[in-house]
Amino acid sequence: MKLKRTFAFSALILAMGLPAYAQEAQSEKTAEIENDNVEKILIVGVRQDRVSQGATGLSMELNETPQSISVISAEQIENFAANSINDVMKMATGITVEQGETNRTRYTARGFDIKNTQVDGIGLPNGWGLVTGAMESYGYEKIEIIRGANGQLTGVGNSAGTVNYVRKRPTNENEGEVGVTLGSYDLKRLQADYSFFLTDSGSWAARVVAVAEDSGSYLDGLEDDRTYLSFVVDGQLTDNSTLAFGASHQDANSDGVMWGGLPLVYANGTQADFDVGTSPTQEWTMWDAVNTNFFAEYTYTFDNDWEIKTTYNRQESDDQSKLLYVTDAYGIFDSETNLGLASQPGLYDSEFSANLFDLTVKGEFNLFGKVHELMFGASNSKSTDVSLTSTYDKETTPAYGFTPAFPYALNAIPEPEWSDKFIYADLDVTLTRVFGSTKLNVTDNLFVIAGFNAIDYTRKGYNSGGEVDNEENEISPYLGVTYSITDDINLYVSYSDIYQPLEQYDIEGQFLDPSKGVNYEIGVKTQWFDDNLLTTFSIFSAEQENIAVFAGRDELGNSYYEGATMDSKGFELEVAGNITENLNATFAYTFLDIEDELGDNTSAWEPKDTVKFTLAYNLPQLPELKLGLGGRWQSEVENATGSVKQDSYLLVNAFARWNVSNDLAIQANIDNITDEKYITSLKNVGFYGAPITASVGLTYSF
Repeated sequence: MKLKRTFAFSALILAMGLPAYAQEAQSEKTAEIENDNVEKILIVGVRQDRVSQGATGLSMELNETPQSISVISAEQIENFAANSINDVMKMATGITVEQGETNRTRYTARGFDIKNTQVDGIGLPNGWGLVTGAMESYGYEKIEIIRGANGQLTGVGNSAGTVNYVRKRPTNENEGEVGVTLGSYDLKRLQADYSFFLTDSGSWAARVVAVAEDSGSYLDGLEDDRTYLSFVVDGQLTDNSTLAFGASHQDANSDGVMWGGLPLVYANGTQADFDVGTSPTQEWTMWDAVNTNFFAEYTYTFDNDWEIKTTYNRQESDDQSKLLYVTDAYGIFDSETNLGLASQPGLYDSEFSANLFDLTVKGEFNLFGKVHELMFGASNSKSTDVSLTSTYDKETTPAYGFTPAFPYALNAIPEPEWSDKFIYADLDVTLTRVFGSTKLNVTDNLFVIAGFNAIDYTRKGYNSGGEVDNEENEISPYLGVTYSITDDINLYVSYSDIYQPLEQYDIEGQFLDPSKGVNYEIGVKTQWFDDNLLTTFSIFSAEQENIAVFAGRDELGNSYYEGATMDSKGFELEVAGNITENLNATFAYTFLDIEDELGDNTSAWEPKDTVKFTLAYNLPQLPELKLGLGGRWQSEVENATGSVKQDSYLLVNAFARWNVSNDLAIQANIDNITDEKYITSLKNVGFYGAPITASVGLTYSF
């Protein structure tokens, strides 16, 4: 059924290529548009060409922003076939992708979980910091990773950072592409991207993106498929106003999933070692996730260039899962017989919806003979999260109790007979905030960014711990300074408060108090080769109180947490851009040191040293051919108890793309070319990463 559903959807993708021929005459006509209409089209294009807002909401170049920001472009995503957000984040400077199980992932920066995301600069907090399933990346023009505290835009935040997803929007041409990819483990992928004018003048345009993917896995029993569809329409209402709206929908389905990772330590303390594809799953396990997003954005620009923008975002998600958790619950996992593991099944559904309204006003003003910039605004978000579960008879359910010798067959443990579903959590969260920031140009070489964020946060409803009725009020300042030594060298320093409500419970079933702290960063940004290459060196320090750490399980087997204080310190070096006309490169090194309130090293699963790099080279003698390498090296890590260790390792990926003609390209990718064996995460003991894999793709542009 999964194959039929996926490849019925692929008919839509292939059909998207058909309008190309009908649009040829329109493209010729577009070239003759009068100058005044061209100006209107360029106003629409500003949305694509805007610079990063960083942590301030103000328009600044990357080299001016007093914070560490990395950008993964659509070209990099294409080069390394980074088709999921997980793949993209593995390329990002300073980011660790903690994949402790197949369908839930954490992104960490500077030692903490990234719990804030933005879409086109609008903050959408994610309290748990979890990403469920493989989220499609093809719908985004670029992905910005802002490291350090960023509560200025999202309203809440820790010292990890923020991920800003920049949607693909209509271009100023009738253009598109259709691609097909085949790869290891029966990977089949179809994708299409088409941007086209809706009016003869080009003042209104639309863009449609579609993906269908189906694959097996190197992991025993795992099968995945997903379909993705998005559209965006934007255009000119008047000479001064624009409107954009759109939606995206992803339906991802997984069978044979993990809940928790591998049992990697025996009762005698020795570390277990299994085949790369080993999984504790059973064939009846599954996790299906549907995500739908809608947005509408209205912008009005006054004659004095002040701008007012109002945005509405709607999020909906629906998860359904049947899972099996396997662990050495009694400390008797035997290294000779591989007996002693215990399993616990679980059935969980969740329904989440959120509405976010955001209004901002920004523009320039004159003071003391200088031009300055001001931004202020307000937002309100309301979300509802309902969680359901089911029980079973523990005395008659083989899935509850000891397992056969591990690893066992995929049909060794039958599925439980589930009871009717019931609600175990129903929470409503409201976040209202007022915010503002200003860029003061003190001199031609010195400017100061000052901002504030005032929030009112309420959480009501009930969970397994009882009734919930929380309300928090907080005002957080932000301050940054950038000084230009020369036109190409900028020094900066920034400070921000940290405020993050927590989703974890204590032993009484009550939410932990919010996490608070301070974040400092100082650095230098230098541009080279006619501003084609940017280097950033930053030193950071953050103290965060009441970080949720796992404290144990109660009598019912539910996890509970306690608060801890952690200090994170380190530095980063990033080089990104074009070294020559034919060579694009990124290089990043991160050093990280995390201590608890006693000054002892903690979070041993976070690598102290990480190196990431990408190279993309067009051969001058054969410009139709592009070759590239990318990789990641990290130092040794271990789990919280030190019982499972992972030596340092290097992963290297490669690609080659041959432009057969102006319209047709063939690309080959090989990941983990040295076939390195490694563990995906030791925060919540993970599993083995993918061995060497390969894919070949064909893309037709029109």
